[in-house]
Amino acid sequence: MQKNLFKLFAAGGIAAGIGMILPASAATQADYPNKPITLIVPYSAGGTTDQAARALAENLSRQLKQPVVIENKPGAGASMGVTEMLKASPDGYRLTLTPAAIFRQPHLQPVRYDPVRDLTYIAAFLEYDFFVTVPVDSPFKSVKDIVDYAKRNPGIVNYGTSGRFSGNHTVMAMLSNKYGVKFTHVPFKGDADSINSLLGGHLKMAMIANGVLPFMQSGRVHVLASAGDVENPIFKVPTLKALGYDVTVPSPLGIAGPKGLPNPIVEKLERAVKRALDDPGFKKLMDSNGVRSLYMDSEAYSRFARKAFVDEEKIVKNLGMETD
Repeated sequence: MQKNLFKLFAAGGIAAGIGMILPASAATQADYPNKPITLIVPYSAGGTTDQAARALAENLSRQLKQPVVIENKPGAGASMGVTEMLKASPDGYRLTLTPAAIFRQPHLQPVRYDPVRDLTYIAAFLEYDFFVTVPVDSPFKSVKDIVDYAKRNPGIVNYGTSGRFSGNHTVMAMLSNKYGVKFTHVPFKGDADSINSLLGGHLKMAMIANGVLPFMQSGRVHVLASAGDVENPIFKVPTLKALGYDVTVPSPLGIAGPKGLPNPIVEKLERAVKRALDDPGFKKLMDSNGVRSLYMDSEAYSRFARKAFVDEEKIVKNLGMETD
């Protein structure tokens, strides 16, 4: 009799304990955020991505009534933020930017993370483009000029990118393999070095991201096409696909947290990101850098991540990335 009563009280105590824990957890999520949030930027300070991240962080800070602090962690193929998420608590106070490169890295070298299993994708907020760029005095006036000349003169057309296996390199690898064209790849440490070499007359062309905008606007280079899925309204040049070349390399940028991030926190953050994209100041910054705003909620961004991880494996394995 006493033993049964003890079991009953013990069970009741455990149930009461669980009842106390669950409301507390729910209350914590409802109260989110109640302290500063860290957003990791896996690039150096000062670049386009860093500027966009800081503008977004400022907007989120106003909405969420808590500071959103930027922490720059460049290196490791822009995957340092993802690696940090492996040890972060799923409480929404440590987040990272998630560039498209994180889906490619696991197919190129051993990494510590799985981009599908180890992250909770919150929202995407912009998309980069890659642009076929030539010197202002180039004899090439169109992508067709470049392709036709390269077919007649294999390996003579050299091009610069921001590095091997970058999105820039992927575009040219796809163009080379799909259309039987032999180019010579000249990888650099970043777009700035690639642009300088192009301006110095050392390259016949370059595949450069949105940072090429001021050079185009000042008339120092000609931008012939983009590898985006839609036309960039700032650059107003056709896509490769519109020109008849089936080459599209999407490069969205978003935010993610560690796996297991509770839905109420994800929903609060994704709503805040969406509202930020309507802010005139944020729009102005994106336009000044030639970057397209792109919103994907958590569900859509998670679908993109799963597909991108599979697609990148195909690109790396089957498209002959060793084109240089």
